[in-house]
Amino acid sequence: MKAVTISILLLAAALTARAQDATTIIAKVGDTELKAKDLAPYLASLSADDRAALTRNPALLNQVVRSLILQQVLLKEALSANWDKRPEVVEQLERLRKNAIAEDYLVTVAKVPDNYPGETEIKAAYDARKDQLQLPKQYQLAQIFIGADDANGQANLDAVTKALKAANADFAAIAKDKSQEAQSAARGGEIGWLTAAAVQPELRDRLANASKGAVTEAIRLPDGWHIIKVLDVREPRTATLDEVKPRLIEVLRTERAKSNREAYLAQLQQKNPVSLNELALDTLISRETGK
Repeated sequence: MKAVTISILLLAAALTARAQDATTIIAKVGDTELKAKDLAPYLASLSADDRAALTRNPALLNQVVRSLILQQVLLKEALSANWDKRPEVVEQLERLRKNAIAEDYLVTVAKVPDNYPGETEIKAAYDARKDQLQLPKQYQLAQIFIGADDANGQANLDAVTKALKAANADFAAIAKDKSQEAQSAARGGEIGWLTAAAVQPELRDRLANASKGAVTEAIRLPDGWHIIKVLDVREPRTATLDEVKPRLIEVLRTERAKSNREAYLAQLQQKNPVSLNELALDTLISRETGK
């Protein structure tokens, strides 16, 4: 199996910055790539708490991404072996098809009205959840990256360090010219806003007391050298209603959809009482469990 290459800082930014370019490559194995748009559906399927947990734990996020891209590699191997034609796989796919049809129908009948929630409900939800809306310290970062696999890495790093020490050094211009992480380099090294918890521990320690405009020395990580510039800092605070309004709307709509779903299923069961053959069910369970 080929090694998985992951852009550590872009991985964290993919989770914390919604504006992340959909074509940004998050991880790569050989010619198999996991882009931001591939990661988005997985992140969208998580609860708010689970997404927050990933934001706070870069190692866990790294593990999730490795699992997702290796799953793509595994799928390629399986399809090349015509595994999708095996009878038991065809049967499983048919069950999944039926479940998908039923689930999509249920989602449709439980659909929340487009005009929900209204401003009154949004404001009430904000007031009730203020203690849950505390924002941690955040850093807007830019980087210059020199890869560990660069045969001239030390020389290139020395050249960058020298350029940064020059009078009136332009970090963004140097990043565009010298950084080996192409996607952030194109933006003058800019990565985006990250919470302290989303930054690698080795970088986090250097940023703890950093102020706006500070530039770190070269920091060695497994993937190479990172020189970080702090473009801006946001101190811990309570999020404003405008900042969390889209998320509050999402939460309220999710809660209403869940309520609608449960109500529809209860109504369906009331209209269509289920009759169980408990003897046959017990016999089946006993046979399957060997008891």
